[in-house]
Order: sequence, then structure tokens, then C-alpha cells
Amino acid sequence: MLVDEKHTVATLYGMVNVPTGVWIDEHGKIVRPSEVAYVDNRYKALHGIDAQPYLAALLDWLDKGDKSIFAMSADRLREHLNQFTPQNLLADANFKMAQYLVATGHAREAIPYFKTAQSLRPDDWNYKRNAWLFANPDQDYGTNFGKEVKALNGKPYYPAPDLPKAPSSSTRPPE
Repeated sequence: MLVDEKHTVATLYGMVNVPTGVWIDEHGKIVRPSEVAYVDNRYKALHGIDAQPYLAALLDWLDKGDKSIFAMSADRLREHLNQFTPQNLLADANFKMAQYLVATGHAREAIPYFKTAQSLRPDDWNYKRNAWLFANPDQDYGTNFGKEVKALNGKPYYPAPDLPKAPSSSTRPPE
């Protein structure tokens, strides 16, 4: 488990929510990008994602390494990796400025920077949740977690991992 107080890893790996997993092999090569990584189904009613396919895929990869159907090719991985677009980089710069202001005792002055980061990258739930910790979400942002989830109208705020169909002989973790 990683505690990423400065959101450095989240930025580098394109993580926009938690829990998140990135598969990195023993040679330091990424074989699956940042994606939701639930370890059980205790919150399945909230997000609608079954943890079992991901866990089975992880076990398959641990067993078979780069021969696993769940380890992505370089081309497929490139399609899924965080793109360091000017908009995403500007969002991150605003987020980092907001974090700096909060850390130095200027939480009120951080709000415009948090808002800019959120407007530039509205799919980044890390930006939202972090900002709401240091303010009154309803008053300062006109929203809160519950309202944001409700506004999705049932669309998951975190897409399920893009996993290929496993052969029936694939290892399946216990329920």
C-alpha cells in the first residue's frame, strides 16, 4: 500500500481515484495501466464493479508473467496510459499549487486553484476529494461527493478494468 501525500505517483501513473492498481513486472516494466483494483465486493452496490475478474486476472499474471493474456502489449498499453496533455499538465499544476497553499496555511486561497484543476480534468476524483477536505464542499464548490455521484445517473465514476475474456481454466480467487 502506498500513501501518496503529494500525489506524485497519482500524477505519473494517471491515477484519478482509489483504489487503483498498476501492474509492474520484476524488470520495472508496466504491464497494466492504472485501473480500479477492488480486493473484494463490499462496495459493489455503490460502484457496480465485481472484484473477482480483476483478482483472477492478477493471479493469472502472477502465475504466468508476460505469457498471461492480461499483460498488455506495448501498443495496447500505450492506448491506456495517462496522456501528458497540456490540459492535464495545467490541471496538475493548479492542483499542486492548491496543495502548497493548504500546506502553508492558506486553504481559502487554494480554492480557486482546486476549482481550476477540477474544471480542466473533471474525471479526476482525487482532485475533487482532496479539495473538499479543506473547505465546505457545498458552500465553496456547490457540490459534494454524493451529489457528484448522483449526477452520473448510474454511470460508474470509475470504469471497470478492460480485461480480455479469460479461458475457463483460469485461476479464480475465492469469493
